[in-house]
Amino acid sequence: MRKDIKQNERAFSTKEVAEEVGIATPTVRKYGQILEKNGYEFLKDGDRRIFVQSDIDVLIALRDTDKPLDDTAKELVYQQQERFEESDETEIAIPDTYQNLPQDPQQLREILLLLGSELAATREMNIKLTNDMSELKTNVSRLQQDHHAISSSIGNSAQKTNTKIEKLAELQNTHYETLLQQEKRKSELLQKELQSLKEQQKKEWREQNEFNKRLEKAIQKPTFTIDWDKLLSIFRK
Repeated sequence: MRKDIKQNERAFSTKEVAEEVGIATPTVRKYGQILEKNGYEFLKDGDRRIFVQSDIDVLIALRDTDKPLDDTAKELVYQQQERFEESDETEIAIPDTYQNLPQDPQQLREILLLLGSELAATREMNIKLTNDMSELKTNVSRLQQDHHAISSSIGNSAQKTNTKIEKLAELQNTHYETLLQQEKRKSELLQKELQSLKEQQKKEWREQNEFNKRLEKAIQKPTFTIDWDKLLSIFRK
């Protein structure tokens, strides 16, 4: 429990501290972690750090140091512990102070007014902390909704993409099968045509060969008369 914080001392949020010190918000959190690791105590609301002016001075010292951050943090922790010891000594003297309370009604009224002012400041700080927590919850809820929307969008896009890929693959396979069947039919037709040409050529060769044989026989006959009708009949066949 922090013993060096006054009741009416102003509290700062992490964003306000970042502006006061002149560093980024993540750097404030980083410095806070380094300080806590070395034994520094922050006023906290759950896991959330609440900063006072002495904490801001410590962060400035950590920002401006030329030493390793852990070494400077240890020195600052030692200084905080000294302040705690001084606070303990002050608390020990408090009972004597209460015994010496003024009896003058005017002075008592001023003390009560001061206590009322401190109480109002504390109430204001509590209201601010409550508002900050409400705002933080709203931001977290909004981020969760955004995350859900983004995740859903990515999932839908991936599903649509997979569906398109499957359809394209199916169309490609169908087109390939169609082309394969067409090429097969063309090949069969070409084979038939080649076979037909071969048979036609063989037939022409046979006819030519028979014609040559008949012509050779007709020329080799030992006769002085030519039977033109018979010779012409050779050509008619």
